[in-house]
Amino acid sequence: MKRILILLLLVILIINVFPFIGWAQELNNIADNTVNENTIHQAIKIKFIEGSAFFMSFIAFSLIVGLAFCLERIIYLNLSQINTQKLLLKVENKLDTGDLESAKEITRSNRGPVASICYQALSRAEENIDIIEKSIISYGSVQAGLLEKNLSWITLFIAVAPSLGFLGTVIGMIKSFDNIQLYGDINPAIVAGGMKVALITTVGGLIVALILQFFYNYILTKIEEIVNQMENDSIAILDIVIKYKKNYQ
Repeated sequence: MKRILILLLLVILIINVFPFIGWAQELNNIADNTVNENTIHQAIKIKFIEGSAFFMSFIAFSLIVGLAFCLERIIYLNLSQINTQKLLLKVENKLDTGDLESAKEITRSNRGPVASICYQALSRAEENIDIIEKSIISYGSVQAGLLEKNLSWITLFIAVAPSLGFLGTVIGMIKSFDNIQLYGDINPAIVAGGMKVALITTVGGLIVALILQFFYNYILTKIEEIVNQMENDSIAILDIVIKYKKNYQ
């Protein structure tokens, strides 16, 4: 999964980010000639160049990598959700007949945290109830940690994108003051170039942060839903094992 994610990031980076840097060479032509195309793609391309291709490339990179991590988490969480009631019913039916090994095989053949927790509980079915309960709790914590994996990277890019935008804002303001000092005149035409860089980079960074924040909140909601399901099913798993021990031990 990690190798696939890294390859995906590199492909997206080459296709989407690097061409933007080359577009910086077109800035003078765009400034001198009226652009007749009024498509969204063309407008984004122009604003990207006008906002300084250097800073906007880093902001675009933050968006691409952040979305890649979001996509990886969403796929993982969706694959983790299964029909746990059906799974536990199958396990309970096997344990009712005393077939512990078949019950283990059912849990091994299913994906998701609940199936893993159930397998851990069945693996210790011969132990005391306290040991089984502690095993369920401990492994539940491990599974919860796996669900939250890579979230720190998403929060990093949520913070980095507007920070890069604000950095571009500061540099754009410095450029404006340098132009004022160079020409010795506070002329709107002189100041406009630096101000445009300042505003576009800020807007770009904030838009990226908002997009990633939306996906981040969606991921947190999915994690909360799965964790609640794990807690409810853990109680059911313990009850099933206790019932098995009473009948066959």
